[in-house]
Amino acid sequence: MIFLGNDSTIKISVRNLYKSFGNNNILQGINLDVINGEVLCVIGKSGTGKSVVMKHLVGILIPDSGEIFVDGVNFTDADIETHRSIVSKYGILFQGTALFDSMSVFENIAFGLRRKNIPEEEIAFIVKDMLGQVGLGDIGARRPSEISGGMQKRVGLARAIVMRPEIMLYDEPTTGVDPITAGSVDNLILEMREKFGITSIVVTHDMKSALEIADRIAMIYEGKIIFIGTPDEARSTDIPVIGEFMKGIGKK
Repeated sequence: MIFLGNDSTIKISVRNLYKSFGNNNILQGINLDVINGEVLCVIGKSGTGKSVVMKHLVGILIPDSGEIFVDGVNFTDADIETHRSIVSKYGILFQGTALFDSMSVFENIAFGLRRKNIPEEEIAFIVKDMLGQVGLGDIGARRPSEISGGMQKRVGLARAIVMRPEIMLYDEPTTGVDPITAGSVDNLILEMREKFGITSIVVTHDMKSALEIADRIAMIYEGKIIFIGTPDEARSTDIPVIGEFMKGIGKK
C-alpha cells in the first residue's frame, strides 16, 4: 500500500492524471489537492473532463496514468478491500438525481441503509430525520414522479447523506431548476458541510452558484487545471478564458 504523507488537511490528492478515449485526449496531467472540509467547485466548458475526473475519483474509470490519494492512501493502486473502503467514503448527487421511480421517497432514502441490514425501526427513524434535515417533511410515501424537480434534488441529496459520506460529489446540482430552487440547493450544500463536516466537490457550469458557495474554484481547460483559487481570486484573475467563462462566454 502506498501512502502520501500524513497531512490531515488534504482529503484528496490527484497527481498527473491522464485519460484518453481513442484519439481524444481528455485529461492531460490533472493535478489537484482537495482540502478536508472545503467546498471545491470545478468549472470548465462541456467536454473538458470535469465529469471524467469525478468518475476517476470514485473508481468508475481507471486512469491511463497518474494517481489518486484519499486520506493519504493510493486509491489507484489499492487492493479490493481498500478500494471498497475508499469508495464508501463517497456520496454522489447525480445531475438527474437517479432516483428509483418504482420506489417511494422513503424507500429511495432507505435503500442503502437496508443493504447494511439495519433494523427497520431504526431505518424509519433515520429516514424521517433525514427528510427533516433537507426540509422535506412528511413526503416519504410519495413517488419521485409526484414531487417537483427541486424536491427530487433534495431527496437525492438525502439518499446520499443518509449514508454519512465523508466526501460528497455534486454533478451539476443546479442544472434544470429555477433560480429559487437553485439557491435552496446551494444552501443545502453549505448546510450539509456545516452539519456533517463533509468535503464537497461540485462540478458545475453555474458561475453564480460557484461564486457563492465555493471556498475555492478550480478550472479545467484543455485537459489541465489552469486555475485554482478563491472566488475573489477568480473574479480578479487576468487569465482570459476564466474571465470569458465567468461572463458566460464559451459556456458550451
